[in-house]
Amino acid sequence: MNLRKIAAITRKEFYHLIRDYRSLYLAFAIPLILILLFGYALSLDVEDVRTVIVDYDGTKQSRDLVRRLDASPYFQVVAHLKNSAEAADWLDHGRTTLALVIPPDWTKNIQADREAPLQVLLDGSDPNFANISAGYITAFLERENTKYLHNFLNRQGQEQMNPPLEGRIRIWFNEDLESRNFIVPGIIAVIIMIVGAMLTSLVIAREYENGTMETIKSLPISAGEFIIGKAIPYFFITLADVLIAVLMGQVLFGIVMKANFWLMITASSLYLAVAITLGLLISSATKSQLVANQVSPIVTFLPSMLLSDFVFPVLNMPPVIQTITYIVPARYFINILKGIYMKNLDITYLWPSFAVLFVMAAILAILNVIVLKREGM
Repeated sequence: MNLRKIAAITRKEFYHLIRDYRSLYLAFAIPLILILLFGYALSLDVEDVRTVIVDYDGTKQSRDLVRRLDASPYFQVVAHLKNSAEAADWLDHGRTTLALVIPPDWTKNIQADREAPLQVLLDGSDPNFANISAGYITAFLERENTKYLHNFLNRQGQEQMNPPLEGRIRIWFNEDLESRNFIVPGIIAVIIMIVGAMLTSLVIAREYENGTMETIKSLPISAGEFIIGKAIPYFFITLADVLIAVLMGQVLFGIVMKANFWLMITASSLYLAVAITLGLLISSATKSQLVANQVSPIVTFLPSMLLSDFVFPVLNMPPVIQTITYIVPARYFINILKGIYMKNLDITYLWPSFAVLFVMAAILAILNVIVLKREGM
C-alpha cells in the first residue's frame, strides 16, 4: 500500500464532495431531519387514549369511576355521549379509540352484590395500539374490581383478603419505558447506512459514467489503494454525522450513553466500514448511478429499518425471516447500541457482534478488490 497514492485519491474525492452540494446536503441535512423526526414524531408509547363515555347509570358512583379513568395518564376522556349509537359513530369516524358504556342500574347491581358488567368498545384498526390500550383498560378495571371486592367483604364482616401472589416489578433497562430512549440512538444505524452506503454506491459508478474509469485503470495504483482512497472522505463525513447524532440525542432528548464513549466510536467505525464497503461493492457491480440509486435503498436502508430489531422485534418475525436477519449488519450494530446506551455493557459482552461486523467488513472489502481486479485494475 502506497500512502501517497491513497492520499491523492482521497484528495480528489474530497474535492468532488465539496463541489457537489447535493452530496453534502444528503450527508448532513437528511441525518439531522431524521433525528428530529424520529425523536419527536416516532413513538411506540401509548398514552392519552382518546376515550368517550356513555353513562346510562348517571349516579355519583359511575361519575367517580369516569373521573378516576380520566385522571389516569393513559386515558383522556374527550366526550360524554348520550347513547351507544353515538359512541359507535365516533369510533367509525376515528374521533375516539375507546368507548366505555356504563349500563343502567350499574350502581344498584353493585350495591346489591350482583354482577355489574361494563361494555368497552375498542378500535382495533391498529393492532399494537389496541392491544396496549386493552391491557391498560383491563388493569384499570381490575383495580376497580379489587376495591369493590374489599367493600363487599367489609359489609359481610369478613377480613380483608390479600392476593396470594404479589408481583414486584423492577425494570432493569430503560426504566422510564420510553421508546424514545432507544429510537434516537437506533437511528444512528440508519444514518450510517444512508450516508455511508447510499452515497458511496454512486462513487465508482460515477467514474464509469464520466468515462474516467479507464484513465484510473491506467494509473499505477492497486484496487486496494483505490478503494481505501475512495472510502476515507465518506468515513470521516459519516463519523461526523454520528457525533452530531450523539450530541443532539443528549441535548434535545436527554439521552446519554451509559457505556464508554470510545466503545461507541469503535463500534460505529466498524459498522461504518461495513456500510462503505457495501456501498462501493454496489457501485462497482452496477456501473450505473441510476441502477445504484435503485439498488442501494433495497440492500442497505430498508433492511436496516425492518430487519435489524430496531423498530420491529425479530422474535415476532417468521422463522425464515429471522434467519435472513443474521446477514443484516444493522442487527449486530443495534445490539451493540442497546448494550452501550441502555445496559452499560463493555466489550466482554459485546465482542460477538464486534467480531461479526469485522468479518463482514473484511469479506466485503475482499469482494470489492476481486470485482475491480476483474475489471482490469
